[in-house]
Amino acid sequence: MRDGAGGSSAAPGGAPAGRRGGGTARDGSGGVSRRALLIGGGSAAALAVAGYAARDALSRWWWRLPGNEKPRTPGAVDYRTAQWVAADGANWRRADRPDDFTIDRIVIHVIQGSYAIALKVFQDPAHGAAAHYVVRTGDGQVAQMVRELDVAYHAGNRDYNQRSIGIEHEGFVDQPEDFTGPMYAASAKLAADICERYGFPADREHIIGHHEVPGADHTDPGPHWDWERYLALVRAELNQRRES
Repeated sequence: MRDGAGGSSAAPGGAPAGRRGGGTARDGSGGVSRRALLIGGGSAAALAVAGYAARDALSRWWWRLPGNEKPRTPGAVDYRTAQWVAADGANWRRADRPDDFTIDRIVIHVIQGSYAIALKVFQDPAHGAAAHYVVRTGDGQVAQMVRELDVAYHAGNRDYNQRSIGIEHEGFVDQPEDFTGPMYAASAKLAADICERYGFPADREHIIGHHEVPGADHTDPGPHWDWERYLALVRAELNQRRES
């Protein structure tokens, strides 16, 4: 979807009293009425909110001004062992996270297809969606397709797209054999690296399934995804990093 909310799975009345004649509304004692004060106060509050929103927008998008954007290296990856395979630009939106949008979520996906199919469709501009990473079943190979700086269209919810990183996994939700040891291990190391770099905990509030995204119509990663095993691996990796 072009608005940035796409999901990434690869399978395809009259003048009011007191205002007559255009005079200032009054309370009958020569002073300005309480109603007028409330209206005026409301307007001031609305202007204050609008001003705050404008400042917030400027703080988010300052990087778009010439000379402010972070330097980018073609083919660079955010996760050291990932292989760069660029998704088509129609499937993600340029950003400057976490400076413009805080990253505090990982969304777990299952492709409903093969690793090769995922790479192919995320490179297709007509698909309208892509995840940041794709993990292969057999050996745990990780491909990065969208920079973490940028907003990938993977969650089916604009807010979640802006605040999350999407990890796709090769396989089918109804085939538990697709969720292999190498795949769990590789994905857990990637998730731990993301949690560590952005400073959010490895728990079920911050690492969620695609089906848990508000408004999403997907069911992945499905009933066979072993959340207990996966989170244990993520936490073990984080503990190992702290101890080393």
